[in-house]
Amino acid sequence: MIVVTGGNGKLGRAIVNSLRSRGLSGALAVSVRDAGQAGELEAMGMKVHQADYENPESLRHAFQGADQILMVSSNASAHGADPLVQHRNVIAAAKEAGVGRVVYTSHMAASAASAFPPMHTHHATELMLRESGLAWTALRDGFYAGSIVAMVREGIRGGRIMFPEDGKVSWTAHADLADAAAAILMQPGRFEGPTPPLTAGEALDLEDIARIASTVVGHPVRREYISDEDMAKRLTSRGLSAVVVEITLGMFRASRNGEFAKVDPTLAQLLGRPTTSLADLLAGDLAPAGGSGS
Repeated sequence: MIVVTGGNGKLGRAIVNSLRSRGLSGALAVSVRDAGQAGELEAMGMKVHQADYENPESLRHAFQGADQILMVSSNASAHGADPLVQHRNVIAAAKEAGVGRVVYTSHMAASAASAFPPMHTHHATELMLRESGLAWTALRDGFYAGSIVAMVREGIRGGRIMFPEDGKVSWTAHADLADAAAAILMQPGRFEGPTPPLTAGEALDLEDIARIASTVVGHPVRREYISDEDMAKRLTSRGLSAVVVEITLGMFRASRNGEFAKVDPTLAQLLGRPTTSLADLLAGDLAPAGGSGS
């Protein structure tokens, strides 16, 4: 049996759907923090466990009988909590429950030296997994393309995107990463430890994105530069916490350092098709021009 954590989340739900499309259903379960929001999963006939990364007992119960666990990484740091404590709870519960393998949604730039703070968490979690005695795989995912689509949507419609200096990033679609995770879960002996970078087929900076967006929306989109300091003021004025501001600025610093620029064919090979382009994602989000953007 495979248990997918975070079954109500965007990535967790997409992985569940991909596994089901591959014929896996009876041997599939999910864990969710809020079982009250899992009605759709239950309607699919899914076995749903209520489990919280902060509650080790709930995790042990959810993982009973599991051959593999898909551990979706925690974003607790954005809310003032410690994701490493949560990940340690998941790993310990998996070991106590006799789970055969943990598959973890890591990141292509996982490193203790990264300029992007979440990469420190991924690096430390991979070390925990290495030391756990469990079989494990770390999905070295490319940067979620949904992040940049959300960041530039308003600016594209207004004709200019204003951000600090950036660098090339291999923006990668959630759906592609979910299909790759499902493919790896269906192949228990493949990719022991970290995978190669699971990235889209091209790396783009915001100049490239402005050019692509101009074609998508049918009007010019300019890429304009602001300082890191001005970006911090803008985010703070919108009510974002100091932690979230620092994470956001760290993304730009890390991209300037080239941390997200690598492109690798492994994701396309796993999918058996080309990866989804950012141009297609922008077109789906923005076209027709003036639409809902949902």
